[in-house]
Amino acid sequence: MPRVEAECPFCEIVAFDDPDVREIYRDDDVVAFFPTEPAVLGHVLVVPRMHVPNIWELDSATTSQLAHTTKKLADLIHESLDPDGLNIIQSNGRAATQTVFHLHVHLVPRYKGDSMGQIWPDETSFSESEKDEAQDLLRHNVRKIVLP
Repeated sequence: MPRVEAECPFCEIVAFDDPDVREIYRDDDVVAFFPTEPAVLGHVLVVPRMHVPNIWELDSATTSQLAHTTKKLADLIHESLDPDGLNIIQSNGRAATQTVFHLHVHLVPRYKGDSMGQIWPDETSFSESEKDEAQDLLRHNVRKIVLP
């Protein structure tokens, strides 16, 4: 049985404890459902069945299953709803607007003129030296990890 947390609304959904959920998919590893207040029609949340608060605590096997299911559901949204675009959003921590601390991926179909609006700033004011410093730090530290 996947690890669940008391007081976690997504763990309640995973455990079939929310009769009002608009679930669209479930397997041994992942559950997908409409949020209570979707940004647009067709907005889907994909969550691991195991309680994982954020991406930093996600194991490799769950990462693979979550990515695979996210891709399949993105294809399904494209085929079923024919959106003009799609945002895939995954936030970690309050500063990144995470409000439910059970890792989840938003699949948000986008349509020209929809109510969601832009999600990125029009411009930023980072200096070239700030960008160089961030790049150097990440390039240095990426050597410490093993990527496939």
